[in-house]
This record gives sequence, C-alpha cells and structure tokens, in this order.
Amino acid sequence: MVKSFVMALGLTLALSTAVSAQSPEQILDQWATYWSSPADFDKLLSLFTDDCVYEDVTFGVVNHGKEELRAFAKGFFAAFPDVSMKNTATFVAGDRAAIEWVFTGTHKGDMPGMPATGKVSTLRGATIIEFRDGKISRNSDYWDLATFMRQDGLLPSK
Repeated sequence: MVKSFVMALGLTLALSTAVSAQSPEQILDQWATYWSSPADFDKLLSLFTDDCVYEDVTFGVVNHGKEELRAFAKGFFAAFPDVSMKNTATFVAGDRAAIEWVFTGTHKGDMPGMPATGKVSTLRGATIIEFRDGKISRNSDYWDLATFMRQDGLLPSK
C-alpha cells in the first residue's frame, strides 16, 4: 500500500511538472505578447534564464543577465510605448528556434542618437533563440535600421 501511494504521488508530481512546463512554441508566442506589453517587465523576464544573453545585432548591444535585459526593455518601451510585436513565422528545432516578426510602434521617446519623432514605424525582423531548461538563454534580434530611419524621417526616402 505504501509503495502504491509513493508511485501515485510520483506520477502526480510528474504530471503536474509536465503540465506546467511550456513548449518552445508557447514561449515564442509569449515572447511576442510580452514585448507588446510595456507594463509587464516581469512576465517578459520570466521567459529568460537568469544568465541570459540578449543581443540587438543592429545596434551592437549585448545584454548579459536579466537586470541588463530589464534596463534594455525599459528603454525600448520608453521609446515605443505603443509597441506591437507579431510573430509571422516560427521554427523550432531542438533547443533552437527562429522567429520572423513584424514590429509596429510610434517613436515617442529618445533613443541614442535618435530623438523622438512621433512617427509610426512598421518593420520586419528576425530573432534567433536558444533554449536551456525550458527558458530562453540566448536571444539575437536582426532588423533593418535603414528602413526604420526612412520611416522615422531620419534618412531620405529611396
């Protein structure tokens, strides 16, 4: 009887862990949702490992750990308080994933070397992600700065 109880308890714990674990696809969906939710830093950060690396390749910025990522996100949300991120395609292979996304936002806050213009930008980009222990351990964003600057009025149109 004790053995049956221990086995049942183990099965219950295993099932509850499996139910609470998120699939990589769910994490990718939440990634876009939380990047579209400026007030929810903690939900965004919950997707990442404590020692995460978050790279904005276009700007050459590499954030190490959740506190640097928090500061980066805070600056991003200050510049684009109405941001919307939509995943248009995702791909998961083992512990790696790719996202193609569309960003829309109004440039309402200053960025380094780029004062706020109040203009709306819509950009396509891609992100490469690595997972570890059910969380994002590395995130590298790629997007076109020239397209953003043209839409923002900081570069002449083509």
